[in-house]
Amino acid sequence: MEDLLGNGKNSGLKLGINGLGRIGKLTLWHHIARKYFDEAVVNVGRNVGTSIEDIGHYLERDSTYGSLGGYLFGHRAHEVIQDLNETAGTMTVDGIKIKVLRRFRNPKDIDWREHGVNVVVDTTGQFLDPTVSPDDPKGSIRGHFEGGAIKVIASAPFKIKDKTKSMPDDAVTTVMGINENDYDPRMHRIISNASCTTTCLAHMMKPLMDFFGPQRILSASMSTIHAVTGSQEVLDRLPKSGASDLRKNRSIMNNIILTSTGAAKALALVIPEMKQIGFIAESVRIPNTTGSLIILVVNLQEEPSGESIRRETINTVYKEAAARDSHGYLHYTEEQNVSSDIIGLPRAAAIIEGHETHTRTADVSIDLQKVCQIGEQPAPVNSNQGNQDILKVAITQAVIYGWYDNELGSYVNMMGDRTVSVAEAM
Repeated sequence: MEDLLGNGKNSGLKLGINGLGRIGKLTLWHHIARKYFDEAVVNVGRNVGTSIEDIGHYLERDSTYGSLGGYLFGHRAHEVIQDLNETAGTMTVDGIKIKVLRRFRNPKDIDWREHGVNVVVDTTGQFLDPTVSPDDPKGSIRGHFEGGAIKVIASAPFKIKDKTKSMPDDAVTTVMGINENDYDPRMHRIISNASCTTTCLAHMMKPLMDFFGPQRILSASMSTIHAVTGSQEVLDRLPKSGASDLRKNRSIMNNIILTSTGAAKALALVIPEMKQIGFIAESVRIPNTTGSLIILVVNLQEEPSGESIRRETINTVYKEAAARDSHGYLHYTEEQNVSSDIIGLPRAAAIIEGHETHTRTADVSIDLQKVCQIGEQPAPVNSNQGNQDILKVAITQAVIYGWYDNELGSYVNMMGDRTVSVAEAM
């Protein structure tokens, strides 16, 4: 996997990054460490602070992950940002040249061509509709092509606003280790890397789908206990005009906030068999900078004969799936973790907390008179009550916990793999 994705290999390519928020900054960290791209061109689209030194200050320090030098070299850390040039808008970070663009925010105005950039990672979260025209005055992800980009990777799920439009043929959503081969370099120009939650959820569902099959998974639901994101407020404030969710304007420092997630919809894009299963996804935001948790509840139909599904069965499914995972994206542990234990863990799409897996098997009684009948008459069903219209079905409910570092450890590192694989296929 390391050789396939070119770790430490000098490719002679330049990487474009649009946006320097949480994901943009950590994406730059990842590729500085990886050394696949020779240079990075970062568009911030506005003046920052008083000089290029202020951007360097921002890049070098992080309240969650510590210093960039510590990230790169641990206890041997030293100064890694050098040669800052305000006039040229450049700096060198651990030998990688960084060019900072501070003029344009609309993708169509960013001159990637002038800077020799073919692959762009858009981390702004603003341009997620692949159906929008590249010359849209509010901006479009397709605008990057006007500026010279050949491939664009979005660090969030697509959001098509006009529901009468379908996904364009040149756009695809992938999660590494799940459906990365759905990306066709001859066809696809825009690639969504889905979301951090969808990434974890996909790696939790796929082993169950492979082992039990979609027919035996009657329903599923998940709740993500999610760290704060930049969309939330530090202190309470008035909502914007037309805002319908008033909770988003409440202080994340003081509250547990109920919110929504598009993980269920996005999951069906990367695991199409999920369309056969009733699925609900919910999200709760908590006062935590990173380190999130998915609680997955799955209802499984028991086989007429054989042993019931137990926690050992579920844990074995994940343990064996993790052992087979050549990418190393799925982790299984029986340790007793807390959220800080998984922060920064490289390429850990999901860390299954086997210690907390729970199952319960029970007979569910179904009154055939209240459900749709197959044919003219339902087949007679034996019942302990002697009622021929009652069907008893053994169902096991399983509860599975999966950790993920929603910033650097899981999402950014895996998006780095996606970015390099796209560059390798050009």
